[in-house]
Amino acid sequence: MGVQLTISVERFPIAGRFVISRGAKTEAVVVVARLADGDALGQGECVPYARYGESVESVVDQLESVRDLLEAGADRAALAALLPPGAARNAADCALWDLEAKRTGVAAYRLAGLLRMEPLVTAFTISVGTPEEMREAAAKAAHRPLLKVKLAGDGDAERIAAVRAGASDSALIVDANEAWREENFAANSEACAKAGVRLIEQPLPADADAALARLPRLVPICADESVHDRIGLSALVGRYDAVNIKLDKTGGLTEALALAAEARRLGFSIMAGCMVGTSLAMAPALIVAQGAEFVDLDGPLLLAKDREPGLRYEGSLVYPPERGLWG
Repeated sequence: MGVQLTISVERFPIAGRFVISRGAKTEAVVVVARLADGDALGQGECVPYARYGESVESVVDQLESVRDLLEAGADRAALAALLPPGAARNAADCALWDLEAKRTGVAAYRLAGLLRMEPLVTAFTISVGTPEEMREAAAKAAHRPLLKVKLAGDGDAERIAAVRAGASDSALIVDANEAWREENFAANSEACAKAGVRLIEQPLPADADAALARLPRLVPICADESVHDRIGLSALVGRYDAVNIKLDKTGGLTEALALAAEARRLGFSIMAGCMVGTSLAMAPALIVAQGAEFVDLDGPLLLAKDREPGLRYEGSLVYPPERGLWG
């Protein structure tokens, strides 16, 4: 019968609310591509993101547009030639990796050239709120070694100080999600430096980040919305110190690994990041995360309930996926 593609839209409630500078959400809506070939089943999950012009409907339509190609046995290179970097290609690309692993009996990390997979410490996200709300959230998560603090622009100095007060021993990284402006960059950076923040993620809008080349740098800066795949990466040299590699931006594990290699060549540090999704989305990202300076794969920790089987988390330590999940 050959390969058969199934596309599904699945919803997972978030524990409480996930809040960033662009808004809040209470559930993770994911699109899953499943490629079945006899007894072998490959799966890939993606999260459509409106910031990049995506919707659930557009991602499903993109996957439908390559149905014939995938069911005819196309490989990852053929997929990349037809779909742009983004969520739809991520789901299909990761499903192809998983299918190859299941067909061959060779683990995906070995197909990617790794000899082994190690458990990793992931950041845990503190959503945007009032300083007092964020202090309370940080206090509840103070046992975690690494916290990622979402910021929103005005009032961020107070938010940062409040989180540090709530979690005095945790390492901190912050994510402004493009909410800062050149005028408040210095003051917010000083507040981060005072709190011992180790990394500032995407402080300025992607279309205004050229200013980073001349602004004072008290804390290393990481690109997120400014980097998707290898195209344009070299232009970020001098603006950023690190890049956040997310499979939903790169269009899957294939380009993510290539982006990581090129980023290393250009002198960038690596953050392996995620959207709010289930363990199925985190599993391939863990391959990219091996050796990364920062790991932010806490999506399942933010959900009221993960899919089963899921990844094994012990506190903030996340273990490599079992074969039944992915890879």
